[in-house]
Amino acid sequence: MKNIEDINRANVKKILAKKKIPEFFAGDTIKVGVRIVEGKRERIQNFEGVCIAKKNRDINSSFTVRKISFGEGVERTFALYSPIISSIKVIRSGKVRRAKLYYLRDRKGKSARISEKINKKIGIDTFEQAVDNKFVNETALAEGKPQEKVKIKVTETEKKETVLKAKPKKEELQKEVLKLDIKKEELKTKKK
Repeated sequence: MKNIEDINRANVKKILAKKKIPEFFAGDTIKVGVRIVEGKRERIQNFEGVCIAKKNRDINSSFTVRKISFGEGVERTFALYSPIISSIKVIRSGKVRRAKLYYLRDRKGKSARISEKINKKIGIDTFEQAVDNKFVNETALAEGKPQEKVKIKVTETEKKETVLKAKPKKEELQKEVLKLDIKKEELKTKKK
């Protein structure tokens, strides 16, 4: 005989096979696509705001989103695995130190802002690095090597090349300044 928890876990797996739910936390700004049925028609309405609470309880998981609409605070609690939710998109990650952000209810304006969590290392975007790691791991699997031992190595010359590409040379800047000066003189002569 199955436990009710086993049945719930099986239902969650079934739902996750059909629908992709991104990983998000309290403090993240998210856009929830909500299915709304009006008569025979069905449409999707987006509800965008800050996730102030998330409750993880298998099939009973839920999250609360808060937004300011025409100067009034509006909170809406969604069941995470509900068929009403068509999509969830994380717009920006918030840098917070709490799991529940109920203190935002009392705040207004600038004091209600949440700073953004920056997912970048110096000079390297984490998304690009993840793509590179995936490519290297796929080639390692094809060759039969274990994934964990494969690492991306960036040499000093590659770092210097990227820096040189980013900075324009002085000669190019001087040429551009000369071109602009010539254009200015031409415009002055045309006005006279």
